[in-house]
Amino acid sequence: MNILVCVKQVPESEAVVTIDKDAGWVKIHESSAFRMNHFDECAVEAAVQIKEAFPGTTIHVLSVGPERSEAVIRRAIGMGADHGTHMVTPGDDFVDPSILAGWMASLPETSGADLILCGAMSEDMMQGQVGPLMAEVLSRPCATAVVHVKVMPTGRGVQVEREIEGGYREAVALQLPALLTIQTGINQPRYPSLSNLLRANKLKLNTLYVDVVNGPEPLQAVGQVNLPRKLREGVFLEGSASQKAEQLITILSDRSFLA
Repeated sequence: MNILVCVKQVPESEAVVTIDKDAGWVKIHESSAFRMNHFDECAVEAAVQIKEAFPGTTIHVLSVGPERSEAVIRRAIGMGADHGTHMVTPGDDFVDPSILAGWMASLPETSGADLILCGAMSEDMMQGQVGPLMAEVLSRPCATAVVHVKVMPTGRGVQVEREIEGGYREAVALQLPALLTIQTGINQPRYPSLSNLLRANKLKLNTLYVDVVNGPEPLQAVGQVNLPRKLREGVFLEGSASQKAEQLITILSDRSFLA
């Protein structure tokens, strides 16, 4: 079985973010740290667990991003993946998800994969579009927000459980080849072993450079980007202890914090 896992590099939550008015997009300070998107880490772990259950399985990792994104590919290899492809972009500018999905779907590693795993969304954009769009381009069945994966013993199908509204789960059976987007909580991503990290650092990646300028016309455009306003709003409860408790319960219930 051939598995492709799509991973993305995202800034740490403490990263210093500013707005580049000339570019019309966010700018991450050079001193900020970057890491693998946590949803994608869970996708890598799911792939490695399948590989352990089905000997002979090969895991290929794909990432699109600037030069530094190579680090997340090598980390995925350190977790147990076998090979990696890096589609290098000039920077961190906004890329239309449909164009991004088209780039990724055009690779031989993608079209030849029996199972494609993506994170349910990226922690920076939180759109959740690239995975389903890739499935559409490839004409493959797709299940999103997957919290349980079981490959059938024949290796021709996969049974999954996906998270839906209200805390419920939906069971779905898909024929391979297929694409799944993985939700957090499905597993606990392993820490890369030292031997795998050493191998990952020596492994030559397949590096491609995408042509952003002469590419297809985007279907989305960013109108304006603003940092969230800082608001300090507080409510002072008055009355006796029991009255304050009743007021607090009412506030929490109105905001759906309590059932």
